[in-house]
Amino acid sequence: MENPLRLPVPELLLRLALAFSFLYPAIHAVFDPYAWVGYFPTFVLDLLGDDIVLLHLWGAAEAFLALWVLFGRRVLVPSVLMTALLVLVVLANPGQFPILFRDLSIALAGAALAFMHHPHGSA
Repeated sequence: MENPLRLPVPELLLRLALAFSFLYPAIHAVFDPYAWVGYFPTFVLDLLGDDIVLLHLWGAAEAFLALWVLFGRRVLVPSVLMTALLVLVVLANPGQFPILFRDLSIALAGAALAFMHHPHGSA
């Protein structure tokens, strides 16, 4: 199978991993929002007042970042943002760590992609 994005395979795999991990919850939340809204801290939900609107705004941001990291250029920015968001989700939900520990692995994939695109190289 040809690589349509013409990227080195390791970079393509990192981009696919990040894109999938952000697209899946954004899409699934449309069909089952209450499976995802519990990951927002209560103080965040209290600020907006409408948890479903917040969830779909978050999902739209996730989808945007996923598409940017998958198809875009200058992926340093979405890589850093995705890494930070994943770490924040884990930190905001310490009681869910047995489920969210995988997010730290995905965050490291985002950090690896960010280092690959940092102007000073990966060192």
